[in-house]
Amino acid sequence: MTAGDGTRLAYAISGAGLPLVKAANWLSHLAYDRESPVWRHWLAELSRRFRLVGYDERGCGLSDWDIGRFSFEDWVDDLEAVVDAAGLDRFPLLGLSQGGPVAIAYAVRHPERVTHLVLLGAYAQGRRTSARTPDERALAEAHVEIVRRGWGRPDPAYRQIFAARFLPDATQEQWRSFDELQQRTTSPDNAWRFVDAFASIDITDLAPRLTVPTLIMCSRREPGNRFEQSRLLAALIPDSRLVPLDSSNHLLPEHDPAWPRFLAELDRFLGGLSAIS
Repeated sequence: MTAGDGTRLAYAISGAGLPLVKAANWLSHLAYDRESPVWRHWLAELSRRFRLVGYDERGCGLSDWDIGRFSFEDWVDDLEAVVDAAGLDRFPLLGLSQGGPVAIAYAVRHPERVTHLVLLGAYAQGRRTSARTPDERALAEAHVEIVRRGWGRPDPAYRQIFAARFLPDATQEQWRSFDELQQRTTSPDNAWRFVDAFASIDITDLAPRLTVPTLIMCSRREPGNRFEQSRLLAALIPDSRLVPLDSSNHLLPEHDPAWPRFLAELDRFLGGLSAIS
């Protein structure tokens, strides 16, 4: 399918029953994710419960890599285009990581279409906008600069910084798979553009305008102050519920005890919408 500005977006539908839309998050590849130890259990479990609609965001995976525009509003517009292409009317929406702010913005724009909102490891402010001290601001810029300088190197040491942050408790197989995922999913230049854009996200003005039931989950020990960002979201979003997960992992590998807890909370929250609840 094609977005409003002509960017080609790849999306896929798996499973049966009522729909669940997953807002795109960084480092996905529709043709590879089902083999990946990072994502295959996600796709299997969500597709068992729902007719899962997922897509690769612009600059990533099977979607166009050679693109001119790279902005938060483009990501929201792309989610809107995928939902329309899939012919969906009303549906629950899932947002992981930076897919969370995108999902929030979409739900504010289309409250009549989103029945429930589920967020995992999401945030209201990126590293640059949440920085409060000179040291925090310097670290935020260093994070972006590491990607710009090191992403395309054959030595995986630079990319392993991200593996350690996203999956600190992962197995060696999962770390190797995550490094392969990073290399397959996007170009070094796009990786830098992604991280630079993520750092400037700020939806603190949008979150209080949400009117849909919202479940927020986050690993309590996740690096990068992410749990505090989830607490901020819970304070901003009316009538939301925050569930701390006993984990350090951002993406919840299959062996993580927080993974079945996530699924149980998802089933409980979506209730009768789920085909197996």
